[in-house]
Amino acid sequence: MSDIYLSTVRSVFAWAHENELLPENVAEKVRQPKPKRVNSRETGYTDAEALAVLRACRAHVPKPNQFGYVRETPHMTAAKLWAPLLAAFSGARISEITQLRKEDIREEGGRWIARITPDAGTVKAGGYRDIPLHRQVIALGFIAFVKASAPGPLFHGATAPDRFAAAAQNVSDDLGKWLHSLKLVPKGVRPNYGWRHRLKTQALELGLTMRVIDSMQGHSGRTAGENYGDVTILAKARVIDALPDYDLKN
Repeated sequence: MSDIYLSTVRSVFAWAHENELLPENVAEKVRQPKPKRVNSRETGYTDAEALAVLRACRAHVPKPNQFGYVRETPHMTAAKLWAPLLAAFSGARISEITQLRKEDIREEGGRWIARITPDAGTVKAGGYRDIPLHRQVIALGFIAFVKASAPGPLFHGATAPDRFAAAAQNVSDDLGKWLHSLKLVPKGVRPNYGWRHRLKTQALELGLTMRVIDSMQGHSGRTAGENYGDVTILAKARVIDALPDYDLKN
C-alpha cells in the first residue's frame, strides 16, 4: 500500500470518527515504511560522463524550426552553454546558477567571483556564498558574456524579483530535460545534482580541504568545531585552482 492509499484510508477513518461512526481512528498512527534507496552506481557524473555533458553544452547551437524561426530564448541558450560548466567548477545547485544576475559577478583582488545570493532568487542554505571562478570558465569567455549582458538575470527573462526563483527553477528543469533528451544522463544520476556529488569526489581524490568544499556548496559543518574560522576567498580559490581543466574539444 502506497502513502497515497494510506492517506485516503486515514481520511475515511478520520471522517468516521469525527461523525461518531467509530470510537477511534485506528489508522491515525499507521505509517508505511519506505524502502531504503539502493544505489547501483556512483551518484555523480564519472569523468567520461561529465566530459560528454560539457562537450554537448559547449557545442550547442539552437536550431530553427521548419519556418526558420528559433524558438529557444537567448537566456536558455546561455544556460545550456554556461550553467553546467559553472556547476562543474563550483558544485552549486543548477537553480543557484540559473538565478545569477550580472551584478552577482564581480572582480576582486584580481579574481573573478560569483555571488550566490537569495537576492537573486533562493538559496537553500539561507545566506549568500561567494565562489571564485575557475580559469577555464574565464578562458572560454564567460566574463565577456557577462559584460555584454544587460543588467539583471543572465539565464532567465523574469523582470520582477518575486519571480526570479520560479524562473530560475524552470530553466534548471528545462536544462535537465534537455540533457535527458540527448541521452547524456545515466540512470541513477540526477542531472542537476550530479555535479555536486562529482565535486565532492574530485575533492577527495585531490586531497582538498572538505570544509572549503562544504562552504562552497552551502553545506554546514559536521561538527561544532568545523564552524569556527572563516572560509575565505583565498581558501576557496586554492581549491578551485586545483580542479583540472576539461578537454572540451569535440
